[in-house]
Amino acid sequence: MKAIKVYDTDDIRLEDLPVPDLGPRDALVHMRRCGICSGDVTPWYIRRKAPLVIGHEPAGVIAAVGDEVDMYKPGDRVFIHHHAPCFRCRLCRRGYYTLCHAWKSSHLDPGAIAEYVRVPEINLRNDTLEIPDTMSYDDAALIEPVACSVKAIERGHVRPGDIVLIIGLGFMGQLNAIIARHYGAKQIIGADMVPYRLQKGLELGMDAVVHAGEQDLQDAVRDLTDGVMADVVIVGPGSIPAMKSGISCAGKGGTVLFFMSTPEEDILDLKPFDLYFNEISLVCSYSCGPDDTRSALDIIGMGLITAEKVVTHRFPIEDTEEGFRLTSEAGDSLKSLICIADDPE
Repeated sequence: MKAIKVYDTDDIRLEDLPVPDLGPRDALVHMRRCGICSGDVTPWYIRRKAPLVIGHEPAGVIAAVGDEVDMYKPGDRVFIHHHAPCFRCRLCRRGYYTLCHAWKSSHLDPGAIAEYVRVPEINLRNDTLEIPDTMSYDDAALIEPVACSVKAIERGHVRPGDIVLIIGLGFMGQLNAIIARHYGAKQIIGADMVPYRLQKGLELGMDAVVHAGEQDLQDAVRDLTDGVMADVVIVGPGSIPAMKSGISCAGKGGTVLFFMSTPEEDILDLKPFDLYFNEISLVCSYSCGPDDTRSALDIIGMGLITAEKVVTHRFPIEDTEEGFRLTSEAGDSLKSLICIADDPE
């Protein structure tokens, strides 16, 4: 079968690999679509894992199941999460599914930008969702990223009437804004330095946008909020300057959420005095769990987020490298999908 293997962010190869062997409690999925994530093109993040068959935003159809599988059958259209928790450990009982040892150690074999993927028992049982007949594969490939936004908005405790600032208006920033509105945010301000993405933010429903390369973000937020500042700030870029900027834009009693990590060696210096007396909360949101993927499926099913609204580019598997290049440039694009196969006529 064909698969995309990443050796580095500028070394992406289409390779021939054997179709994975199927265990008695596994499923084999014939892949249809897979999105390219911004994390897939983040050099420090990918170099920790490379070489690997890339892809974790999948949608496909079950081609075969093991002898002991009774919950799915060939022909079922499915979203498959690349990680799945045990539901039994202390962290799972506290709702921290992404910190569960089983979640971290589970994976799709070999990765989702491949013609076939083996879904191990734990993934199949604990975070595989059947795609409704009314939902396209393009839309279903948005489940994982939408789920990450759902988790972030819940972790940030966005409430009806809140002022929300979104720093970074790539694909995930746009999703975060849409989900924040769904949770009741009254005013949403977006910040970026790419005119295309600023315009997209307005088109997708933001109340105001700020070109952070031309305006002082703190001053702009102060003006737009009559001095109140933001109740919730979602910092998309994994950079120290963006994080500091986010903290400076939080109002009294506000929450600053880091949506992406910095490289391991980076240090963020803080003024505890300001955080303490303004009761500013710093929280992080890493990936998503089974409750989030189910919420995402419902949100996409409602039509709140669709591929028609946010997918700007599609590539066949042979042109995956071009999709990675476009995503890495972070310019006039939002979401790229890899179209691995279509249903037979």
